[in-house]
Amino acid sequence: MSDLYPLGLRVGDRLVVVVGGGPVATRRTRGLLDAGARVRVVAPDVTDDLVALAVADAVEHVARAYAPGDLDGAWLVHAATGDPDVDAAVAADAESSRTFCVVASDAELATAWVPAVARLDDVVMSVHAGRDPRRATRLRDAVAASLEAGELPLRRVRPAGTSSADAVRPGRVALVGGGPAAPGLVTARGRRLLASADVVVVDRLGPRGLLATLADDVEVIDVGKTAGNHPVPQERINELLVEHALAGRDVVRLKGGDPYVFGRGGEEVAACRAAGIEVEVVPGVTSAISVPAAVGIPVTHRQVAAGFSVLTAHEAVDDVPGGPGHTLVLLMGVTRLAVTAEALVAAGRPPSTPVAVVEDGYGPRQRATFGTLGDIAARAEAAGVRPPAVTVVGDVVRLAPGWAAHEAGGGPVSKV
Repeated sequence: MSDLYPLGLRVGDRLVVVVGGGPVATRRTRGLLDAGARVRVVAPDVTDDLVALAVADAVEHVARAYAPGDLDGAWLVHAATGDPDVDAAVAADAESSRTFCVVASDAELATAWVPAVARLDDVVMSVHAGRDPRRATRLRDAVAASLEAGELPLRRVRPAGTSSADAVRPGRVALVGGGPAAPGLVTARGRRLLASADVVVVDRLGPRGLLATLADDVEVIDVGKTAGNHPVPQERINELLVEHALAGRDVVRLKGGDPYVFGRGGEEVAACRAAGIEVEVVPGVTSAISVPAAVGIPVTHRQVAAGFSVLTAHEAVDDVPGGPGHTLVLLMGVTRLAVTAEALVAAGRPPSTPVAVVEDGYGPRQRATFGTLGDIAARAEAAGVRPPAVTVVGDVVRLAPGWAAHEAGGGPVSKV
């Protein structure tokens, strides 16, 4: 098919004639209706779906065999009768009237071909593969999967010289939970939005490895915070999201963990909505669950722990319900570890309660330091534990593979 010239057709409110009433004709008709075409179906017998469309006046049904003149006024023709002689006659009449014609039964008779099509937002992708529709479908599905996963660029590119006032639509904001900084643990929806972003506002604990996949002209704004150092206050972060969206840009707020788990995502959503900006929240894999799992600690386990609580070390940990059988997960708690352990013991948890401090979950310096409420602060200090780290308190810690080494007198365990 060296003479094939790929082309998209605008068929909205234009007549397209479908000759045939079987499953193939039904599929073609539905696709044409989705594109806004006026469809005339010529066939003595049609499927129940086509009957329903005709009853609803969605299509015009000519309930008889094909006859010359049925193509009058058509911009495009689909021949799908299943009868080679009838399809050939339709193709010949289309050729005489200089109307492009798709022939389901014989590609050699056709002057147009229907590709395998995928649609994603405002992107329409079509694939031709010679006369092999199954091959075209497999290729289409592979590329569509990459687009869905954000592995291919989806970003709108504004023509040079246009201003924000020329934007086709207002910008949008998406709060994307990046999980525990491992690129492979970001959701497919998050990757897809990142691939279409004009601006990315990123946290220190977000999956920064994904930034290397962005186009050079994507603006990246680093608002990372460390303990006691907030160079960009939350109010200014909110303003940045609103300012860029109002300028017609699509903004991704790339956060570590989940936006709604100690991520101040609710405040950012409220700021966007107050400014009339469309905003979406994409959940992330929270470090409260994923980081313990990285070293083999489940936060719940049958006959060990039936529930868990997640707090920051800044909260009143002495109000947490349950004893060693109720797992307590502490975020951002390294500097207050000694105070936290003492408070938990004072609230009634035994000093022998197992504890694990997991540093840099899924990162290059991942390791777990084990101990009990009675000695974990001293062990962590001796090991030089530093943020980011997640602390797990409760009997589930004994299920970690590294617990046995701890009891045997070993030190912190790296890359469990």
